[in-house]
Amino acid sequence: MQNKTFYNEILTEHNRNPYHKHPLKAVDLMLEGVNPSCGDDIFLNLKMNGDVIEDASFQGNGCAISQASADMMIDLVLGKTKQEALELADRFLRMIRGEATEAEKESLDEAAILEDVSHMPARVKCATLGWHTIQEMLKDKEA
Repeated sequence: MQNKTFYNEILTEHNRNPYHKHPLKAVDLMLEGVNPSCGDDIFLNLKMNGDVIEDASFQGNGCAISQASADMMIDLVLGKTKQEALELADRFLRMIRGEATEAEKESLDEAAILEDVSHMPARVKCATLGWHTIQEMLKDKEA
């Protein structure tokens, strides 16, 4: 029961008071991510300093899981290189598929609480929306 309460508190806090949900000036990269199955729609904004994510934000609307997951993701990728951010996204997505090690889950900090959505197929797309968006954005930058 304690883990469920902890999960709800973190999810609620990131949804009600998302630190990274705001416009971002001088955006270097912006990409829209859409989950048509439930209407989640986010715009991910990144400010780069060379290969490092110097600042980031998101805007848009969606369910509590999509909004909280995007906020937690930005917490993790700020100050990271493009490659480190891609590795974090891969790790998160492997966690959702049940393929991540305990050490990998721990490295995801608060975002690891979203592991339980893997048991709720309708919510997986919500939790992974921001992560897929940053992957697409950063891989497109490579090309």
